[in-house]
Amino acid sequence: MKERVTKSPEETKELAGEIIEKLAMSEGERGTSTIIALQGNLGAGKTVFVKGVAEYLGVEGVVTSPTFVIEKVYMLPEDAPWKHLIHIDAYRLEGEEELSGIGWNDTATNPNNLIVMEWPEQVGLGVPERALWIEIEAVDENTRKIKLPESIS
Repeated sequence: MKERVTKSPEETKELAGEIIEKLAMSEGERGTSTIIALQGNLGAGKTVFVKGVAEYLGVEGVVTSPTFVIEKVYMLPEDAPWKHLIHIDAYRLEGEEELSGIGWNDTATNPNNLIVMEWPEQVGLGVPERALWIEIEAVDENTRKIKLPESIS
């Protein structure tokens, strides 16, 4: 994994946009969804990262963590590489079985979906191997260490 350091929420959002741009260019013909699994402690910046993804893709309106509703679906503009941005907060889930309650099998296999999941470790094997795992660590109030797979760094 390669480490990147951001020094503000804006820089974290910019990095998220860079990653989405690389994913969109490298995906080609998708046979399934694109999944980003975000790991990090409370306050690490996972939701800030998702806001950067949403901004890059042209989502209008406020993007907040779906902690209590588990999942939020955002329609993307016609020119976006995916049709939906699906933001999942798995913090309150207790195992992969609980993903079925949000229609995970259909969501996770639809090539029109970009899924960004916070707290993927809560659902264990529910996150497919093909997911892009990103770790975010808060260093101080503004600085984040973000570990990225070599494939997108």
